[in-house]
This record gives sequence, C-alpha cells and structure tokens, in this order.
Amino acid sequence: MSDAAVRPALITRVLPDSIAAEIGFEPGDRLVSINGQAPRDLIDYQFLCADEVLDLEVLDAAGKVHQIEIEKDYDEDLGLEFESALFDGLIQCNNRCPFCFIDQQPPGMRQTLYLKDDDYRLSFLYGSYLTLTNLPQREWDRIAQLRLSPLYVSVHATEPEVRIRLLKNNRAGQILDQLRWFQENRLQIHAQVVVCPGINDGEHLERTLRDLASFHKGDLPAVASAAVVPVGLTRFRPTEDELTPVTPDQARQAIAQVQALQAEFRSKFGSNVVWLADEWFLIAGQDLPPESHYEDYPQIGNGVGSIRQFLKQFKTAARRLPKSVSPARRWVWVVGNAVEQAFQPVLKRLNQVEGLTVDMVALRSDYWGQEITVTGLLTGHDLAIALAGRDLGDGVLLPSLMLKHGDTRFLDDTTVADLAKRLDTPIHVVSGIEGLLETAVQAPVLVTR
Repeated sequence: MSDAAVRPALITRVLPDSIAAEIGFEPGDRLVSINGQAPRDLIDYQFLCADEVLDLEVLDAAGKVHQIEIEKDYDEDLGLEFESALFDGLIQCNNRCPFCFIDQQPPGMRQTLYLKDDDYRLSFLYGSYLTLTNLPQREWDRIAQLRLSPLYVSVHATEPEVRIRLLKNNRAGQILDQLRWFQENRLQIHAQVVVCPGINDGEHLERTLRDLASFHKGDLPAVASAAVVPVGLTRFRPTEDELTPVTPDQARQAIAQVQALQAEFRSKFGSNVVWLADEWFLIAGQDLPPESHYEDYPQIGNGVGSIRQFLKQFKTAARRLPKSVSPARRWVWVVGNAVEQAFQPVLKRLNQVEGLTVDMVALRSDYWGQEITVTGLLTGHDLAIALAGRDLGDGVLLPSLMLKHGDTRFLDDTTVADLAKRLDTPIHVVSGIEGLLETAVQAPVLVTR
C-alpha cells in the first residue's frame, strides 16, 4: 500500500458554465482542502463537496494560497476535473499471481504499464478489480463508513489453500471471512474468477461458484454476480510459472459445468448469479448464449455478453445507415480474431450499403504470442505486420479500445501516427458503434488510389 502523503489535487480542467468557472478556477490550480479537510481522493472530494457551504483552500499555479467560500445547492457539482482520482497515490498490489497481465509484458515499456493497481477506490469509481489482501483496518472502516459499494473483487478461488497458491499471498486465504464482512455490512461485490487449468478448475471451480452463490441472498446480496474468465497468457510470462492456456476441450467442459450450475441457481435465486465470459465460447467454437441469458449485463466489464450487446446495439444503429454512399469508399476494419465469426452479421450489413466496401481483417497477436486474441490487445506491431503490403483502400478503421484511454498509443507504445506513416495510409480511430458507422459512411476518401 502507498504511504504517500495527501498532495494538493491538481486541477486539469474547469467545466464551462460551472461554479468553478464562474469563480475563476483555472487548470494548474491545486485544491488543498475543503472545509479544513484535505481530500485523499475523488471520493473524499465528492463527499465533502456535497455540503451547501464550502470553505476551499486553493493554491494557484504561481504558488499563491487563496481562501474561497462558496454557497451552492446541496450535491451541486463544482465543475472541476483532476489529474488523477487519487490524491495520495495508488494502493498497489502485494500479490504475485502468475497470470497477472502486468508481469506478462516485455521490459522497457512506459512506466505506467507496470503499476499494479489493487486500490479499492478505483474499484468503486471505475469497476477495476482488487483482491482485498492489502487493506489495513482503517480502510475497511472507511469502506463501511462511506458505503463504497459495489466493489469488484478478484476471488479466483474460495478454498484458502487454492487462493493462496494462486495469489502467492497468505492473506489471500481470508476471502470467505471478507465476504461475510460485506454481508454483515450490507455492502455488495461483483466477483471474478480467472480459471487456470489444473489449479482452480474442475471441482475447485464448482466449490468456488457454490460458495459465491451462497452469498447471493436477501434483498441486497453480498455477491451480486460472478464472472468466470479463462486465463490469458502471453509469450512474455515468467518461464517458471505453472500455467497452461485453456484448450477447446477444456473450454467445452467449463461451459457445461457452469451452465449446469446456472440452471440450478436460476431455479433457486431467479438469476444465473454466475456468468461465462464470451471467450469461453470463442475458444470452444460454440455459439454464444441468446441475449436474454445476460439479464441486465452485470459483468459486461469482464466481457460477459459484450458481443451480444454489440450486435444488438449495431442492429438498432444500422437502421440509420443510408442505402448508398458517394463517392464509393473501401475500408479495412481491423479486429481481433476472437470476434471474427461473431461479427460476420455486422460485416454483411455494412456491405449492403451501395458504394461502401468494408473488408474485415481479423488478427491474432504476434506481439503477445496468442492464437486467439481479443481486439483490445492488438498492438501497433501486430497491425504493421498484418497490413504491410496489403491494399488498404481508403484507409483503416481502428477500434479505439486498442488504444490507451484518451491517447493515441497502443499497448506496445506505438502511436497511431507511427502506424499511419509506416503503412502510408489514413487511419481512422472509431469509438463504439456510432463511431464505426459514421466514419464508414462519412469519412473523407482518397482522391486517387
């Protein structure tokens, strides 16, 4: 856990027409305290700013201290955005999980890629997963006091010896007691189980899912949902680990096992409670469950139902596609090979627009050494190799989820500009379905090909 002191929070944006803009806040100012209390993080900031009368201490970019008193409506937002959600530093992971993606990256990348986030505040704010192995009592007390729920917890196994083996941390064996704490405090979690063949699969997986389901009861279930995810491995993982990738046969076994439990849980709880990530079906070569299976998509962040949701949203958005476009245009749409078959209906519909041609290029990742690759893990290296020498028409449609949030950088530190120069073609970054459709029919095309 970070022992960094609370630092004045750096303001990076002042929303137009907000209270802060009216007062004269500027990017570069630092918020020191609110009503005499220094906020540790965005959670404290939001909690403290709920009051109607605020006494702010602010340090401007020139180093001058200002005292500002504000009267506002209860819960009215000030309109400030900060450099980070954490003002006192990141609570980092103290486990040594062999399947940790951070440890499966090559050396020499940008430093932020090696930060091991295990911070309950980011879990509450953004849905990132934590293990609960690094929290002193004062943080548990704060979670209860501020009602920070739901949190997202990497459980992996409920048997103490199995979870300790996976996390390489003796404190990992306390998970059932911790789940009881959530239950007693009427707080919720969404659980994640990363299945590692030969370690926490088979009978261990059944035990884990039954244990988790036992906390899915009452009007506020302590375990709101659980996702079962196949382990993801790269060629950069430590050579001494004991992990093996999930085979198609193992995927089929896991699907059958979990679907049997889902039927039992639906009968008992009126919900599946546990869900299989889409990757299981892609690895097994099986059809995805119907859309109705996913209820309200409680584990969409884990890739549970994301393909079905995408297809549903595309079907709705595609009604607005024109019958034809002019001038004619041809794009190369790059995706991970994991979704190649599932996205065929999307490809077919796009190509029904007269004058529009979309060629899907579905790639495995040479960079990570994966045979089956989700779109978000493709790198500039992968695209440069696969697209070199290919007729790219009017350019490339690049899903934004391949890039660092708010940046133009792939996971291998290649930038979109680097790739466009190397391929000598325009690259259009598309965000979501609306971005894909809008770019496909409206983006400017090359005058000559």
